[in-house]
Amino acid sequence: MITSTRRVSADKPEVQIAFSLDETSELKDAEDPLPSFPDLEQRLQPVLPCRSLKESIEVYKNHCKMANEFNQVKHEIATLEDRKRELMAELLEDEKTSMEFARLEEEYRILTEENQNLITVHSQRAQQLETLRVISQKRQGSS
Repeated sequence: MITSTRRVSADKPEVQIAFSLDETSELKDAEDPLPSFPDLEQRLQPVLPCRSLKESIEVYKNHCKMANEFNQVKHEIATLEDRKRELMAELLEDEKTSMEFARLEEEYRILTEENQNLITVHSQRAQQLETLRVISQKRQGSS
């Protein structure tokens, strides 16, 4: 393993770089399957790590983890948006039903009122008819 420590500038801390020329670790790493994120935009794709740097591998693993979480969140958002559309359609249907119900209630109220008026008029006319019959019978009886 080769290690090098450098100070980039006076106000920055030292940076240590370590790498190995051990071929067996490179072959082992090359055999590990790399995660794929086909749904992720190119600019958001995890950049392959420098396999000899532990920090690079950690950053890569964290990036892959965040990419997985991002895909899950995108999927959840899509599911929630679908559900929102379903609920909006149900709400629209419920509002139409509510408006129809209010219209039918008003129509029922008007028809009930009209029916009461007709019953009253019918009762008055029946009473008038009975009065006229009584008067007619009295006239026929007196003649």
